[in-house]
Amino acid sequence: MVWFKAFVSGFLATLVFHQGLLTLFWLGNVVPKAPFNLSPVPPLGVPAVVSLAFFGGLWGMVLWLILGRLAGVRFWLGHVIVGAIGPTAVAMLVVFPLKGLDVSAQTWVGGLLLNGFWGLGVAVFMRLMAAKAPSGLR
Repeated sequence: MVWFKAFVSGFLATLVFHQGLLTLFWLGNVVPKAPFNLSPVPPLGVPAVVSLAFFGGLWGMVLWLILGRLAGVRFWLGHVIVGAIGPTAVAMLVVFPLKGLDVSAQTWVGGLLLNGFWGLGVAVFMRLMAAKAPSGLR
């Protein structure tokens, strides 16, 4: 059950925290890309934001695997730091080059900010759902 909660936490954190911060950046003319992209993406033709949230759910499970047994400040900071670095590094070093997208200092900084805030969101949703690590993982 905790893995499902981790997935849901990552999924919701993408929609609320990641896309919420992207909305603020977009409204402030900091980024040109509008949030909540509903354009269909292959192979299933689901909206881009749903695809992003699905992968956010998978990343939420990764965060739980790495950080689920932490408590207190280490739990919160761990989610922000690992949330910022993990998905951003994969996006900039793997996904962007595969899609032929430019990688710059600006995209790195934006990714770290958005994904760090997403990681905080994962931690918030995990706590709201009262997800706890199994006793063998503490």
